[in-house]
Amino acid sequence: MRYSKEQIRKAMLLYAVTDRSWLKENETLLDVVKEVVKNGATFLQIREKDLNGADFEAEAKTLQDICREHQVPYVVNDNVEIAMKIHADGVHVGQSDIKGRDIRAMIGPDKILGISAGTVEEAVAAEQAGADYIGVGAIFGTSTKKNARNITMDRLNEIVEAVEIPVVAIGGINATNISELAGSKVDGVAVVSAIFAAEHPGEATKELLLKAKAVIESHE
Repeated sequence: MRYSKEQIRKAMLLYAVTDRSWLKENETLLDVVKEVVKNGATFLQIREKDLNGADFEAEAKTLQDICREHQVPYVVNDNVEIAMKIHADGVHVGQSDIKGRDIRAMIGPDKILGISAGTVEEAVAAEQAGADYIGVGAIFGTSTKKNARNITMDRLNEIVEAVEIPVVAIGGINATNISELAGSKVDGVAVVSAIFAAEHPGEATKELLLKAKAVIESHE
């Protein structure tokens, strides 16, 4: 499925990134993703660092089916090969993943390409490399990426102003601090533990969706 630029921008609103490390006993990632998508996540990225290729592919395909059912754009983190094999909507890559590789050429013109950036220079380069959106962080302290550099609000706004494509903020964002992004002009927020570590991921998603909308409305 090809998404327009405007559809991608709108889908940034509440961008969920999977994290199986928070799964409770007898709970599967599929169970949680069903709740998250059903309760308002507008975009989903599957991030797996420890699964072998076959298991990753099988899981990625299963989650994709849920996203398709709810018409939620779906990208695979880092693994271009699996993204293409299962016909995912696209791929999200970091700075280390794009060195010496033309990801846009690998995935073609119709797939969604997200690239992480932490500086204006990286963001501009990502846009020139064919990115459809940029993930900027870490905005707040995060347990997901221990070595992530924190981004100031001034830096975040500089990045937003420097590119034409959507910018989604990521890193330690939760229901308590999300309001601090009001006025930042980001197109949405990406969350990991605020959803996947929650006691009730579906309810957490509902709450975050309302607060994400308030952030976006604050700078319209």
